[in-house]
Amino acid sequence: MSREVRAAQQGDEAAFRALFRQVQPGLLRYLAVLVGEEAEDVASETWLQVARDLGTFHGDFDGFRGWLTTIGRNRALDLLRRRRRRPVADLPVEYLLDRRAPEDTEASALATVAEADALALIARLPRDQGEAVLLRVVMDLDAESAARVLGKRAGAVRTAAHRGLRKLAALLEQQKQQTAGPGGAQQPLEGRFAPGVTPTTSPTLKDAR
Repeated sequence: MSREVRAAQQGDEAAFRALFRQVQPGLLRYLAVLVGEEAEDVASETWLQVARDLGTFHGDFDGFRGWLTTIGRNRALDLLRRRRRRPVADLPVEYLLDRRAPEDTEASALATVAEADALALIARLPRDQGEAVLLRVVMDLDAESAARVLGKRAGAVRTAAHRGLRKLAALLEQQKQQTAGPGGAQQPLEGRFAPGVTPTTSPTLKDAR
């Protein structure tokens, strides 16, 4: 997709559409945890800014994805500040399905989470762990790119994501033991994403890896 990034910067509309199709699903899932039903509006504002500032971007596709995520996160935080309300996680689990994940512990954990109420489970994590999991697994950012989005060190993001995924596994096990109904049927979960995310300013991300 790095070729599409370069082509889009040169005005190729087909390349820009290809980038949109590749990144938009994950962006919506990430923003849904931050702003709930207004995720699509924030995503639209994000893409408008991307289209306007694309000529200033320097980097490959991974860097582009991190740059776009930073714009989306800042737009979401602007909305939350304006409306003075807490982030919510009230969208269905389908928003976290059909994402690509690496073949490791993260993949198996999120694959299992997707069978339950994924948004509600992630919403029960501590704020730093929940957002690290979203960026690393849902947005598929590497640790360095996620760190730039959050304004933290890559090592801190790796640690938060690892702890978050371990906690998700524990929550799943707890859910199996405590919420199984008659015949082993699972009861729905409810949850809210922890408030208080901190804004960052990163106009350009270069070579994320």
